[in-house]
Amino acid sequence: MTAEPANEATGRTRGGRTARQRQRAQGQRTVAVIAGIERQIPTYELLSEEGLATIETAADQILKEVGVEFRDDPEAIRLWREAGADVKGELVRFEPGLLRRILKSAPSSFVQHARNPARSVTVGGNHVVFAPAYGSPFVRDIEGGRRYGTLKDFENFVKLAYSIPWLHHSGGTVCEPVDIPVNKRHLDMVAAHLRYSDKPFMGSVTAEERAEDSIEMARIVFGREFVEKNCVILGNINANSPLVFDATMTNALRAYARANQAAVVVPFILGGAMGPVTTAGAIAQSLAETMAGCALTQLVRPGCPVIFGNFLSSMALRSGSPTFGTPEPALGSLVVGQLARRLNLPLRCSGAFSSSKIADGQAMTESTVSMLSAVQCGAHFILHAAGWLEGGLTMGYEKFILDADYCASLHTYMAGLSLDPNQLALDAFREVGPGKHFFGCAHTLANYETAFWDSDTADNNSFEQWRDEGGRDAMQRANARFRRLLQEYQAPPLDPAVDEALTAFVTKRKTDKPDMWH
Repeated sequence: MTAEPANEATGRTRGGRTARQRQRAQGQRTVAVIAGIERQIPTYELLSEEGLATIETAADQILKEVGVEFRDDPEAIRLWREAGADVKGELVRFEPGLLRRILKSAPSSFVQHARNPARSVTVGGNHVVFAPAYGSPFVRDIEGGRRYGTLKDFENFVKLAYSIPWLHHSGGTVCEPVDIPVNKRHLDMVAAHLRYSDKPFMGSVTAEERAEDSIEMARIVFGREFVEKNCVILGNINANSPLVFDATMTNALRAYARANQAAVVVPFILGGAMGPVTTAGAIAQSLAETMAGCALTQLVRPGCPVIFGNFLSSMALRSGSPTFGTPEPALGSLVVGQLARRLNLPLRCSGAFSSSKIADGQAMTESTVSMLSAVQCGAHFILHAAGWLEGGLTMGYEKFILDADYCASLHTYMAGLSLDPNQLALDAFREVGPGKHFFGCAHTLANYETAFWDSDTADNNSFEQWRDEGGRDAMQRANARFRRLLQEYQAPPLDPAVDEALTAFVTKRKTDKPDMWH
């Protein structure tokens, strides 16, 4: 089940049909508040206790015998030496059990507070949060084709994520605004999240000072004392797989941890390139790398929130191209979910992954495999839930809409099956009797608005009606929907004094240094 709406105008959350009908009647002037999903279905337990112990033993052997390098970060090396790790230069080896002991201080769940408190999300427990795709340098739509992303595109995707209730999070670098200098674009991105949405968001990680700028902008909006005590921003930290953390990432990780904000620690393992071709070996590597990164946050500030991340994918070994939405990484996600639960840490997993270049059948098939594995594995924070194309190189407008529609269906799927008297419908059987239909009975009339999930993009009409209305395919319908959402978008209120302070901060930071384009 979902969180309660903020007001009556948003309608009931079950199925969401009433909310959509009322929004349409009011010209889309209200945005339904759904602050994550509360999972009512069980997770899938793929491996037995013996199987999980086998993976954990393999990870322990990697950590002890091979180790993890922490490059160009003397402070991280100092922390590991003081924690009792075996440090030789930049190579750190860990005795079995050391990282697990350090990780005991990390919370099993936490709240990421949103600018609008009604949109704050819980990360952990039975809660699931959907966030848009992250990091694409290109964008695509039907009219413009594939092109480099701009700040306008970035702002568009923030507005779309705000307007779609099935996405609970504004995300982070939803696309790279390459028209802005590299060393300054983080300021515009964080400002856009804070100005055009009131959902939770992610900050920059591409340099320590950019992470600190992101956190400082959050302090302007939330207040310094509140940020000191509460999580309001996430930072997505990638291992440089295999078995390396570079200073760019660990410096950003430590900046978030120092400020009591959550790092999302994620290996990036493409089987056959950054990890072995075998799924079990890749899982063991992922466990080793993620435990090391998550534990480092606890050495910086014990008790700060951290998210255990997972990114497993495969490759087309004949060509060397990465593949996404394939069955082996999906199985890997199921196991990683079990391992994260044994560590009692919140989990980030999977997303709507695809290698397809456009939002076609391949894209949606691969994305469904990947998203469903994230749902079944028990992920709490699902990044890349909407928009991903071309192995993450492109953020697709139409794909964003189609993925968000699938996210809407997952709200119903994860709500599980109710067995209350209304759902069992015995009165309907008594009224209708044998051999008659249920279309006009009292039970159907009482439940017709909320009985089934209602897609915002699918066409369920007859062939003749579909033909007469233009015969549009899914991409064309999604194109019309994203353009309508942008046309009808209205920004959430922001205190003018806060907006002025944000603008002043961004202006000062931009004028402090020359532009850098690489």
